[in-house]
Amino acid sequence: MVVKLQRPILVGGLGLSFSLWMLDSWHDSIVQVGEFGLLSALAVGGGLWLFQQKRPKNSLEQLDGMVVDRATVESAIAKTETVINQLAQEAENHTALETLREQVAQLLLELDRQEIKVAVTGGKSVGKSTLIQVLQNLETQNFVSLQETPPLFREVGENSDAAILAEVAKSDFVLFLTNGDLTDSEFQTLQQLKAANQPNMLVFNKQDRYLADESASILLSLKQRMQGNVVATAASPIPIKVRKHEADGAVQEWMEQPAADIQQLTQQLGELVQPGQRLVWLTTMRKAGLLKAEAKNWLNETRRDRATPIIEQYQWIAAAAAFANPVPAFDILATAAINAQMVMDLGNIYQQKFSLEQAQTVAGTMGSLMLKLGLVELSTKAISTVLKSNAVTFVAGGVVQGVSAAYLTRVAGLSLVEYFQQQEIAIDSGTGLNLENLRQTLQKVFQQNQQIGFLQGFVKQGVKRLLPEVQQIEVVGVQKLMS
Repeated sequence: MVVKLQRPILVGGLGLSFSLWMLDSWHDSIVQVGEFGLLSALAVGGGLWLFQQKRPKNSLEQLDGMVVDRATVESAIAKTETVINQLAQEAENHTALETLREQVAQLLLELDRQEIKVAVTGGKSVGKSTLIQVLQNLETQNFVSLQETPPLFREVGENSDAAILAEVAKSDFVLFLTNGDLTDSEFQTLQQLKAANQPNMLVFNKQDRYLADESASILLSLKQRMQGNVVATAASPIPIKVRKHEADGAVQEWMEQPAADIQQLTQQLGELVQPGQRLVWLTTMRKAGLLKAEAKNWLNETRRDRATPIIEQYQWIAAAAAFANPVPAFDILATAAINAQMVMDLGNIYQQKFSLEQAQTVAGTMGSLMLKLGLVELSTKAISTVLKSNAVTFVAGGVVQGVSAAYLTRVAGLSLVEYFQQQEIAIDSGTGLNLENLRQTLQKVFQQNQQIGFLQGFVKQGVKRLLPEVQQIEVVGVQKLMS
């Protein structure tokens, strides 16, 4: 029967048991060695042995599982160009267009780059500069460019972690240095690199600062925790005292600097040259994705600027209709042609072509979702509370229905905008809706527009539009008398 060793506690326990058995077997031969030191070394050794039996793939092996070739990258660049061209079509004088076009042209040149860019990053005083100096003196690293980043995790300073990681994302490979077991901040940053498909290697530097069994224990912990490629180095080992006894009894002493211990690291860096082109393609594809997201943000911003006045127009039309002929807010949202027309107008902005029948279906679907989620009841109660606090309901009871209709129409419009922004650019048909995504979007937008400050301002706007100016003056007078 095959047993999978995946839990660190189980691995450690087996390692310790294995060590105790060996200790008992070798009891007669360990007179000159401290029992605790040997037990620790054997426990760590047993753990490392078991870990090696189920060793996680290193970053170079993980790269083999990433489907990336030149055609895939060229396709990603083409999709980015599509978004940029759409932005140019809808906002031909947009200030970001020139920069975006320059960047996409640079991506095409990047495809044939030969040099591998390696970012060396980590917290303060982990040995980044020293490691780079040692590596740069090696002739084997001719095809590798090493770039040190500012220290991460600083409380003050011009370079934020986000800005540093944005620069790191432009590299092909990352050496992340630590000088001990990982802190929470270091672990979270490594997880971000993993999520971004950024090939990386965790470097446990300054291992010589620890006793041998302590260093081995830390290395085992790092490998178990990261499930990835980890190497131990000593870029600048601690000087050791050398003592020489002369024949005449004299003793000479001096401090000697040991050679840097980076053999495992240099071996793996040398292997980077072999899949180097694939690393370049992976980086280029990642850059294309980031550039596409940037262009899409500009495009969405342009479209939102056009969509906002449309939403405001229809929300006040819905308010006036409900105020003039009060009916339940849900009926208005689900059946009125007002909301169907808003769906069509917003769809046109976001390249979602709806017929009138499809738009009515979408409006009805959103109304049904709002009712099931309880948004209609919650919004009506919230608006009623705000109105009562301002004594408006004593002047005109229909204001509640009118403002509620406007509010729900606004939430529906903003939800559609949010939903459309999540879709790919230039989709030809708007016939299919992902109801689960739409439901989540409705909840999100509703929560964003439930702050009391926003509701008070919205109610104030609604009252101004629905009530005659004379009634507005009367309301102010009532408020003053009550205060």
